[in-house]
Amino acid sequence: MAGVEKLITEHIDVWTSAIKKRNATGRGSNKKIELTGIKKLRELILELAVRGKLVPQDASDEPASVLLEKIAEERSQLSEDKKIKKQKPLPVITDEAKPFELPLGWEWARLQTIIQISSGNGLTSTQMNKSGKVPVYGGNGVTGYHDTPNVNKRTLVIGRVGFYCGSVHLTPEKAWVTDNAFITTFAEKNIDIDYLSWLLKATNLNENDSATAQPVISGRKLYPIVICLPPLAEQYRIVAKVDELMALCDQLEQQTEQSLTAQQTLVEVLLASLTSDISTDDDNKEEFQTSWQRIAEHFDVLFTTEASIEQLKQTILQLAVMGKLVPQNPNDEPASVLLEKIAEEKAQLIADKKIKKQKPLPAITDEETPFELPTGWEWAKLGNALNKITDGTHHSPINGDSGEYLYISAKNIKNNGVQLSNATYITKEMHDEIYSRCDPEYGDILYIKDGATTGIVTINDIDEPFSMLSSVALLKCPAGILNRYLLLSLRSPFFYKEMRAGMSGVAITRVTLKKLNVASFPLPPLAEQHRIVAKVDELMALCEQLKARLADAQTTQLHLADAVVENALT
Repeated sequence: MAGVEKLITEHIDVWTSAIKKRNATGRGSNKKIELTGIKKLRELILELAVRGKLVPQDASDEPASVLLEKIAEERSQLSEDKKIKKQKPLPVITDEAKPFELPLGWEWARLQTIIQISSGNGLTSTQMNKSGKVPVYGGNGVTGYHDTPNVNKRTLVIGRVGFYCGSVHLTPEKAWVTDNAFITTFAEKNIDIDYLSWLLKATNLNENDSATAQPVISGRKLYPIVICLPPLAEQYRIVAKVDELMALCDQLEQQTEQSLTAQQTLVEVLLASLTSDISTDDDNKEEFQTSWQRIAEHFDVLFTTEASIEQLKQTILQLAVMGKLVPQNPNDEPASVLLEKIAEEKAQLIADKKIKKQKPLPAITDEETPFELPTGWEWAKLGNALNKITDGTHHSPINGDSGEYLYISAKNIKNNGVQLSNATYITKEMHDEIYSRCDPEYGDILYIKDGATTGIVTINDIDEPFSMLSSVALLKCPAGILNRYLLLSLRSPFFYKEMRAGMSGVAITRVTLKKLNVASFPLPPLAEQHRIVAKVDELMALCEQLKARLADAQTTQLHLADAVVENALT
């Protein structure tokens, strides 16, 4: 028994290293993590507690068999006094229903033997009072406040309906319990409320919910559950030990979270130093290379969470478009010449009536250039640099599971290409009308410009004509701009932020074609575009290796945590 603290300290690395992603809160934000190892440790503590393995037994304790007799006598008297309803007896607990051997003085019992449940009282949200002093308990704990209580002592509450059915909560002395939860009553002289709370939390009551769209539990589901009951004196000792160990888990969790936060802050500071807008003279280039090398040598130590790896990816993209990822070659044909050739190419397309002549765009101001570019680079507006920027139809045609031409919308645009699993189709007549203005071809850039996923951009990998909805913009590159360089430019943090800022619209926010046309991006020489794309591919592959290694390490830690739990229980 005394070895539980030793179990915690000996396997401290298992408990604090077994973590996993819980959910993402959006592009560029940190991933929330769950300290799965410590969660397993808490579960282990409760499991040991209700199996009688957490504290030593005392032969002088009044055994649980006597407790059950006293509880039965009290129940019988209350029934005779018509204060409670007499319940139908449940079947005797068979040996098959007893999963392990009990310690000295413990007894098996069904929940019906020791508790009774009744629904709370309904309370609408309008009846709650923000300034009220009485907490309102629903299925998921405190959901608001009220002026008056419907329980006037510490009460054990069980969630009855919904996602949190089976959750267990202890109220303060005065509280209101809604009809989304059960009020639990029991023989308080023979069962400690804190022990009962830990017991029910360890019992996984939500496994007994009804298989319906709205999960719900009832007395019919709860009462037959088999539990093991210790002597009352041991209940008190168990509660004290559980409280002590849970406090230790809180400390471990806080320390681990602080460590992860500190590491994340370190990563943010180091990566931010790389993308700071410093001069591109030789001294600062050397300083940058030194900083980059220092980080690169410690990739395995620094980038140990999905959030940090995602930050590294974003930094790589930002460095790429700042001209800091690969060295410049003075022999490269400069981007200024490239832009002249692009202008000539567009003039010829206009003469051939393949594209329409556009109004001249205003010159790029200093405010539109967020950082200094290397020699040979130029800032350019998308409308000037690209052959075409347009979007799909603004009048959604009739579409369905069958038709002659694919019909693509924002839901089909993914980072790795066009996903067709949920694509629809339209008629040739509708397609011809849409395609005459918006003609996506293999290798073109497709950019989501409407809604929550605005900014997701990919290269068209479908080698056949299709039509698009206006939620997707079409960008066609001239011969002097690699579509893969433009792709990483549009994915870079600076461009993403620029496009998301001040998105217009009421029901659906969007980036307009006008905003895309006047948006500025950094253009390097064509030869350097090739080098940048190759380097980004190399570094992104390294990021994927880090992610795979992280996933393997997390899986190993989770298996270790499972093994330690299993060994402790057996």
